[in-house]
Amino acid sequence: MIFGLLLAGSVIVRAIGKHRLYNKPVTTQPELQTAVGEEILTEAESEKWQEGWVKYQGTIYEYNEEILTFLIMGIDKQDDVEEVAEGTDGGQADGLFLLVINPKDKSIKVVGINRNTMADVDIYDNKGEYTSTVKAQLAIQHGFGNGMEESCEYQKKAVENLFYQLPIHGYAAVNMSAVATINDAVGGVDVTVPGDLAGFNEDFVEGRSLHLMGENAFWYVKYRNTDVFGSADMRLDRQKQYLNGFIDAAKQSVHKDASVVIDLYQAVKPQMVTDVSLDEVAYLAPILADYRYDMDDFYTLQGETVMGEQYEEFYPDEDAMFEMILDIFYEKVQ
Repeated sequence: MIFGLLLAGSVIVRAIGKHRLYNKPVTTQPELQTAVGEEILTEAESEKWQEGWVKYQGTIYEYNEEILTFLIMGIDKQDDVEEVAEGTDGGQADGLFLLVINPKDKSIKVVGINRNTMADVDIYDNKGEYTSTVKAQLAIQHGFGNGMEESCEYQKKAVENLFYQLPIHGYAAVNMSAVATINDAVGGVDVTVPGDLAGFNEDFVEGRSLHLMGENAFWYVKYRNTDVFGSADMRLDRQKQYLNGFIDAAKQSVHKDASVVIDLYQAVKPQMVTDVSLDEVAYLAPILADYRYDMDDFYTLQGETVMGEQYEEFYPDEDAMFEMILDIFYEKVQ
């Protein structure tokens, strides 16, 4: 009797979480048809054409509305999150990732976004009033606002705009100091050091296999030598490798005990700002264990890094980005 009530309660909580997630985004699908020149439709295509469809290289695509997309931000701050005065002290989003969950093929995909991606960034004054929009490094958008939900909403809007109004169902901004806690909660992560970082940490020798725990995990994903050109690109490659290992370790942990996700959520909460509620986490937790993910499911924006007047600037390849969005978020219309 008691087990049945607990089971029913769990099902209800997960159902509520699912409903909330799918009803969060303001937009229902990207405005991808505005990204490239429209291709000429045949007479038969015109008769069946539906709003939101995209024709590209002779094939018609439609957005997969079952997909759930989450923005994960690694904020360059230590300790617990706290509200700051309006201005530019919200902390930069040094790590930017889209976590994409597709129930149709039971897959998880990750899109790594270069922090220096040049994008539309909204500028706000010390009173929190909007003043202008400029082209700047995407990571600085989170710096505006109060360092809490306001800053996250600014960053989410900037990423949505970059991806042609892509619906984002939730966000989590985690202070980088929480990496050690997150890492150790899944038993650590196995990596092979891609470049020689021994000058920074004697353990980080190129080619060495490591099982990262605690502070080593934190520095592995955070460190970059800003005196070296392209250091943000190199760190993103390292973060990609780490995340592949982390997801594998997390899936194994959840297989052993599904409650580890909720425990981790509670443990990291003091260092995290998120609009994903506990019932939404309860819905998502089993997905982590059951859905497929491998190294080929990690995508990065293709493009070029150049030196700007003061800082590095990354310019994404628009055609490659368009094709990536089609590949991840769209399906061919039969």
